[in-house]
Amino acid sequence: QVHLVESGGGSVQSGGSLTLSCTASGNTASTNCMAWFRQAPGKEREAVAALYVTIGRSYYADSVKGRFTVSQDKAKYTMTLQMNNLRPEDTGIYYCAAGHLVQPANHWAVMNQYTTWGQGTQVTVSS
Repeated sequence: QVHLVESGGGSVQSGGSLTLSCTASGNTASTNCMAWFRQAPGKEREAVAALYVTIGRSYYADSVKGRFTVSQDKAKYTMTLQMNNLRPEDTGIYYCAAGHLVQPANHWAVMNQYTTWGQGTQVTVSS
């Protein structure tokens, strides 16, 4: 089993920055992809960004391209999401997820591809 612990988040004004981290422990060898999803009040959970950790390739939702950057520290099995130029519509609970995906390039944004989820961390962006 894989266990995920998230940190970071908080409140910031529009245009500000925040950093989220997710550290995986346990049977990390079973994981080839880690991702961030978010859920705004009254909306469905959506994919934000992902890392194909095996080869270090990243994927982004169109809404965050150019503003968010996902990176990894493989030694610590930690994934970091640097969020810049935040907007009110970025507000929500951000969840870290991990799994072993077939063709991550095609399926990184699909929720049911991930078998382990973090507890979530709140991000609030005020205008």
